[in-house]
Amino acid sequence: MPFFDLPQSQLEAYRSSAVAPADFDAFWAETLSASRAKPLDAVFEPVDTGLRLFDVFDVTFAGFGGDKIKGWYIKPAGQAPRGTVVKFIGYGGGRALPQEHLLWPATGRAVLVMDTRGQGSSWSRGDTPDPSGAHPAHPGFMTRGINDPHDYYYRRVYTDGVRAVDVALGRSETDPNKLAVVGGSQGGGISIAVAGLHPDVKAAMPDVPFLCDFPRAVGLTTRDPYGEIVRYLAVHREKAATAYNTINYFDGVHFAARSKAAALFSVALMDDVCPPSTVYGAYNAWAGPKTIETYTFNNHEGGGTWQERRQVAWLDGTLA
Repeated sequence: MPFFDLPQSQLEAYRSSAVAPADFDAFWAETLSASRAKPLDAVFEPVDTGLRLFDVFDVTFAGFGGDKIKGWYIKPAGQAPRGTVVKFIGYGGGRALPQEHLLWPATGRAVLVMDTRGQGSSWSRGDTPDPSGAHPAHPGFMTRGINDPHDYYYRRVYTDGVRAVDVALGRSETDPNKLAVVGGSQGGGISIAVAGLHPDVKAAMPDVPFLCDFPRAVGLTTRDPYGEIVRYLAVHREKAATAYNTINYFDGVHFAARSKAAALFSVALMDDVCPPSTVYGAYNAWAGPKTIETYTFNNHEGGGTWQERRQVAWLDGTLA
C-alpha cells in the first residue's frame, strides 16, 4: 500500500473542515438526559472462566433508551484495582470471550468491555441486539437512520458508551481519578466521543480511530466502512445533504474539541481504512493534553501489540 494521503508535515498541521452544528451540544445534552432518566440497572454476575488470577463478571446495563447492553468486567482476583479502563470494540466485532481482554487486568486495573449493539458477527462474537428500527440502509451500520440525527445508529452506540462509563464509576472500587477509555478503529472513535461527552473520563487512548472527519473520509478511501456511505449515496442521489447533516452530529472532530482528558492517539500513515488525515483531524482538534504515535509503514493494523505496550507505559505515567 503506497502513501496516499497528505505528507506528514502537512498532516501535523491539518485541520478538518467540519464545523459542528449550532445545536450540537443541545442535541447531546438532550440525548444523554433522556437515557439517564432511566435506571442504569447494572448487574454483575460472577463467571467461572478458569482464569484464576482474575475475577470475571458478565455485565448487563441499560444503555440508550433503556436497551439492555452486555459487557465483561474483569479485575485482578481478590483485590481492588489501581484504575479502570472502559474498552470499546472495532467495527463488526463484539465483546467476544473474557480471555481476549486480559491486558489491562494484567496491569492491576479493571477493564469494562462494552458489547456493541447489533454487531459481533464479522470477526468476534457479540451478544447485544439493537432493537431500534430505521429507514432503508446499505448493508452495514454506517447508513442506519442516516436521514435523521435522532434515528442514526451511532446516537445509540455513543450513548451506550457514556452509560458504560457510568457503570464503571458506580463500582465501589473505581477510583474516579484513574478512569480511562480505550479502543481501536470503531472503538477508538467511540472512545473519542465518550471522552467528549463524559467529563469524568481522565484519559483516552484512541487507536487508529474511525468515525472522524467525515467530510474528508467519505470518498477519500475506497474501503469500508466509509464506503458504505458512498454506495448508499450512489443510489440515494438526492440524500447527500441530508446524510452529511446527520453524520455531522457524530464526527469525532467535534467531540475531540470538547474533551479535556489527556489523550494518546495512534495513526498509521498507510491506513486506507481510517486515512491518516482523518485521525489528525480529530487529534489536532483535541482540547486536552495529547500525544500521538505514528506508524509510518503500517496499514489499519497500526502499531498492534507495540501500541498496547505504549499505552500501558503512557497510562502509568498519566494516571499515576
